[in-house]
Amino acid sequence: MRVIKSAAVVALMSGCAVAAMDVQPASALTFMDFIRGGKKRDVQEQVQPRQQRPGVDMFAPQQLEQRAAKPPRITGPRYYTYKADALRRIATDRLLDPVVTGSVANGALPPMVRTPLSEVRQFLPQIDVRAPGEVAKAIETFYGTRTDFLWIDGVGVNGRAKAALAALSAAAKVGLDPRDYAVAVPPEDFDRGDMIAREKDLVRFEIALSAAMLTYVQDTVRGRIDPNRISGYHDFKRKSVDLLAFLEKIEASGDVAALIESRNPKSAQFEALRQELERLRTQVEATPRVEIAPGTLLKPGESNPELANVIAGIKLKASDALKTEHAVVLAAYGGTPDYTPELVPVVEAFQKEHGLKADGIVGQASIRAITGGDTIGEKIRKIEIAMEQARWLPDGLGDRYVFINQPAFTASYTEQGAEQFSMRVVVGSKANQTYFFQDEIQTVEVNPYWGVPQSIIVNEMLPKLRSDPGYLDRMGYQVEVGGRVVSSTAVNWYGSTNSIAVRQPPSSDNALGELKILFPNAHAIYMHDTPSKSFFKRDQRALSHGCVRLADPRRMAAAVLGVSVDEVGEEISGGRNKALPVSAKVPVYVSYFTAWPNKDGTVEYFNDVYERDMYVNRAFEATRKARHAEG
Repeated sequence: MRVIKSAAVVALMSGCAVAAMDVQPASALTFMDFIRGGKKRDVQEQVQPRQQRPGVDMFAPQQLEQRAAKPPRITGPRYYTYKADALRRIATDRLLDPVVTGSVANGALPPMVRTPLSEVRQFLPQIDVRAPGEVAKAIETFYGTRTDFLWIDGVGVNGRAKAALAALSAAAKVGLDPRDYAVAVPPEDFDRGDMIAREKDLVRFEIALSAAMLTYVQDTVRGRIDPNRISGYHDFKRKSVDLLAFLEKIEASGDVAALIESRNPKSAQFEALRQELERLRTQVEATPRVEIAPGTLLKPGESNPELANVIAGIKLKASDALKTEHAVVLAAYGGTPDYTPELVPVVEAFQKEHGLKADGIVGQASIRAITGGDTIGEKIRKIEIAMEQARWLPDGLGDRYVFINQPAFTASYTEQGAEQFSMRVVVGSKANQTYFFQDEIQTVEVNPYWGVPQSIIVNEMLPKLRSDPGYLDRMGYQVEVGGRVVSSTAVNWYGSTNSIAVRQPPSSDNALGELKILFPNAHAIYMHDTPSKSFFKRDQRALSHGCVRLADPRRMAAAVLGVSVDEVGEEISGGRNKALPVSAKVPVYVSYFTAWPNKDGTVEYFNDVYERDMYVNRAFEATRKARHAEG
């Protein structure tokens, strides 16, 4: 069995941290420094010198003040005010004297055989076209080595340009904003007595269309916005796009429209989103809707004026069989606010019919079912955001992978391109959110230790330990200081906890249950079992400290290991803590989509549990303003 040595894996084995990460070289970090967020300790934060044992002998008179001090707290990542890249002016003045190689430059030909546009380069310094930095650089490089043009000939725009303009005008079909790629086209009817003005218009169009085209290509390949600027919970390496090569392909292409279309994502999931977007845009709100006040929570025996809307919605959305079975109760209801016992079975039946927990409690999930979920406009916005986020991931998730969708509270396993199974999961609470990133599964650990994250030690255990230092000993936890096991009563819980490690040994009540599935990442997030099985019965399952709890962990472990569930069970029954290597490449996508296709290709919609869609929309707006700001 291989030994796990990397700092990232050690961090993963220690627990689900919520501290913001600022990763330094692993060699510069202590074990618990990594959990805190990868920051080296300042001098004033250092623990007592190694020769001093932590314990009663560490208490000094000044620590009487420490006892009265409020315990520290470790906070998680934050959301940012999105800063979009400003456009810059394309340096057209540098293009007057292109460095031409190969064929004879047009300007060297005799006057009688020169093309009509041979002199328009003289107008380039007067052209003010702005573009994203990488786009501007590619245009400067491309036109700096050529004397010919892509989009204009004679005294007008060519067929290639018209095809490109048509493709750009359809950007909304792939979730982009056509206004970002709009280009003013020189009119066909112009004053032939002022050819200088005409040529200026044409050369400006040439540069502007190239800028719009490359902006589109960059956006459709990697997305309009940089996810890492949205929040510390987003973690992606942004894709690179070879813009210069694309301009060169346009020059050689006989079908510009097909070339542009080839840049759009081609995965089955993206295509399902695109088809759903097209379908939604042809629809209108054809069915009546019942509105229920946001935040409504109605329990049996309570009184709430929204009950009338709840019953009205059930009458509208329930099946005929349900309405027939409960016809007497539904007919007798007079619109009162009292949630009486005879109404509870009606609500429970409706919940069961919609795959919800049939507990009679009308909460967020029940309200979505009763009201019919999102409006068409809300669904369109979710689709557009999902298409943007899909561009952050690889175009094609692979033949074998694990896909976790936090708003859906599900994890699925795909092999040979087909989903094999899906299961319920518990993800991070709103205060301890699960990150959005991708990684690769490396290890399944059976009978795991739970290394308590520093955030939990500081935020949750420390207040208790200051009043009851023996708490961890009684609970069966192991406490280590500087790698040495000590009693929790021997630790100065008023000092720094940087060198203190707390572990829960394998047991039936271990927080990680029977196993955990590791994919080394800077956020100490992994999948694992849990003794708290009742959480999986809830509809809203944002309840953990950030890691992903699996409803059927043995099945997932068997799938990624390529063995049977029984073999996983045998490893667990051995009772030993053991790391089982995952030999095959199994990507894992810890994702966040409020609209995403299921295994049949049908797009489903989910609540924005962390309100991340709101921040993506803000980033869209900031990008739009930056792109359309006056120069």
